[in-house]
Amino acid sequence: QVQLVESGGGLVQPGGSLRLSCAASGSIGSINVMRWYRQAPGKQRELVAGIGNDGESSTHYADSVKGRFTISRDNAKNTVYLQMNSLKPEDTAVYSCYVWGDVAGRVYDTWGQGTQVTVSS
Repeated sequence: QVQLVESGGGLVQPGGSLRLSCAASGSIGSINVMRWYRQAPGKQRELVAGIGNDGESSTHYADSVKGRFTISRDNAKNTVYLQMNSLKPEDTAVYSCYVWGDVAGRVYDTWGQGTQVTVSS
């Protein structure tokens, strides 16, 4: 079993910054892909950013966050980060991390519990 623990959410004013963290623990094996999703009230969940094994060269972002958010990972700590700058009220949502990997030839995927990000003056 793999567990994900997120942290770093909170209330921030428009234009501010937050850094989310998501640490994986348990029978991790090899983590292939780490992603951040978000879901605002009344809206569908959307993919915010993802990063593969190759690190920075394998990142992708939703158009709405390009140039403002940066995803990174620390493989030694099995942790993925989301640096969020120039935050806007429309970034308000519950942010959840997602990973998929494999251990002993068995593929798995799992979700974090989510962390609330509120952008408001």
